[in-house]
Amino acid sequence: MLFHLLQTDISDSLAQIASEAAAPIQQPTQMNESLWSMFNMGGPLMWILLALSILAIYIIGRKWWTINNASKIDAHFMQDIRDYMNSGKTKSAITLCRKYDNPVARMIETGIHRMGRPMTDIQSAIENIGNVEVSRLEKGLPILATIAGGAPMIGFLGTVIGMVQAFFNMSKAGNNIDITLLSGGIYTAMLTTVGGLIVGIIAYFGYNWLTSKVSDLVYKMESSTMEFIDIVLNEPGEE
Repeated sequence: MLFHLLQTDISDSLAQIASEAAAPIQQPTQMNESLWSMFNMGGPLMWILLALSILAIYIIGRKWWTINNASKIDAHFMQDIRDYMNSGKTKSAITLCRKYDNPVARMIETGIHRMGRPMTDIQSAIENIGNVEVSRLEKGLPILATIAGGAPMIGFLGTVIGMVQAFFNMSKAGNNIDITLLSGGIYTAMLTTVGGLIVGIIAYFGYNWLTSKVSDLVYKMESSTMEFIDIVLNEPGEE
């Protein structure tokens, strides 16, 4: 009789385990909430990360537009400058420079205006304009670099705060420890971590991409400057 009862209990337990395993796994209700609800659960630091993400996207878009416009110039621009200078048409060369709103044209125009002065003065004037143009192109990039490094740190700060909150709630609960006391804090901590990493990755890749575009433009500026110096040294012309 005892053996029969034990066999029945074991069979019932196995049947219950099998039914629970076959039942669909219920996800936490928070995971089924909207992204906005998840954002709010991340705490106040999520608002800081949101502001940083908007600022990063704005800087990336604005600098891309600025650098892209600064890079637009006719492929035959320097050849046309050479032809005008060889023909002594300095005014035509200046007019051509003013046709383009970019650093290369402004540097060449400055050099043309210094024609007749010592070569060191011409080079110094062009370099000064070049430094100003590069500074204008790089404006805002340090902020983007700061966001790239700071956003993950803010996310990590949210993680630490969430964990401190979770363990504080557990300590207040005493012997009545519930797993939800720990899971709520961890959930908040993970949200801030994810948010910080997303913002940091966007800013990091944006910074490196824009820096490479600025480097390409600086190379073009230096190449055009050297070509103009060659024109002045070997084939000067006056109108």
